[in-house]
Amino acid sequence: MQHTRRSFLSRLAITLGIGAKLTCSCGVLTAESRADSARSDFFDARTRKAVDAGLAYLASRQTEEGSFGIGPYQSNLAVAGLCGMAFLSAGNLPGRGQYGRHLNGCINYVLANARDSGFIQTGESNTRGPMYEHGFATLFLAEAYGTTSRPDLRQKLAKAVQLIINTQNDEGGWRYEPRRDDADLSVTVCQVMALRAAHNTGVFVPKATIDRAIEYVTRCQNDDGGFAYMANVDGESRFPRSAAALVAMYSAGIYEGEVLTKGQQFVLQFPPNQSGRDDRQYFFYGHYYAVQAMWQASGEAWNAWYPAIRDLLLDEQRANGAWSDAISSEYGTAMACLILRMPESYLPIFER
Repeated sequence: MQHTRRSFLSRLAITLGIGAKLTCSCGVLTAESRADSARSDFFDARTRKAVDAGLAYLASRQTEEGSFGIGPYQSNLAVAGLCGMAFLSAGNLPGRGQYGRHLNGCINYVLANARDSGFIQTGESNTRGPMYEHGFATLFLAEAYGTTSRPDLRQKLAKAVQLIINTQNDEGGWRYEPRRDDADLSVTVCQVMALRAAHNTGVFVPKATIDRAIEYVTRCQNDDGGFAYMANVDGESRFPRSAAALVAMYSAGIYEGEVLTKGQQFVLQFPPNQSGRDDRQYFFYGHYYAVQAMWQASGEAWNAWYPAIRDLLLDEQRANGAWSDAISSEYGTAMACLILRMPESYLPIFER
């Protein structure tokens, strides 16, 4: 996994002007070669301008403590983590880059709410489940690791990962609370992403933990290729969680097989110009995962999917740079920026 981290830091060095042509003898693509014509065509000037406006909006909405916005989700750590990832995705470093100060604020806020038990949660925010907050916050800390020399980040990241490992239930999954009671697909995918990102940094994650999680994800698949909310329970297939299931499998290093193929075929039935309008409640959630799945699938799937979601998002951006969502505009804007930057993202978790 060092290849991913090395590639990430090399590209950041070039972006920030602290290196000329950093390469890696291990065969990783250089920053220059990764900026190929397909990426340039997809992430065009209009898209870059939209992301820039979105990041400026997020910066304007950050509170002094490092959280974002106002209202019931102001203190939500998942939102703070996603906003931090959006800043990182654009090449900012803690204390460096246009939004380096704001990125520091995100890190400070998440670490300030990391408990001795490893649980990252404020206990104050309106949330769709504390383990969502913990999962996205842990993912953010893992992505920020290596960009800062803060010793407390590594320590608290390791504790957060251990909490995820310790709370995996007998089915192999996780649910809303840090208890081994039951599981659902959505929360499980969130934890798998956090574990993969932490593994990339060198934090120990048992292979058995990932294997059991993927077994749970696989048991959620229906005959139509889509995925239900829970394993071994009758439930309809839905686009958002089916896209999330594919990303979990890719994160576990699974790139072929019947489960993956059937899942891809199901998700491809819901292109951006059709899937978003009918499932608006989970629009950003679904497309955050779907664009990752198509990026990993590459080829024709990616070439068709990204321009469609890009154009849809560009049309929906508000004049102030934000994207609206029922959770909060900060959440919607962070998600939109992450989706749009996928062809040129600096986040290691999005590496192919």
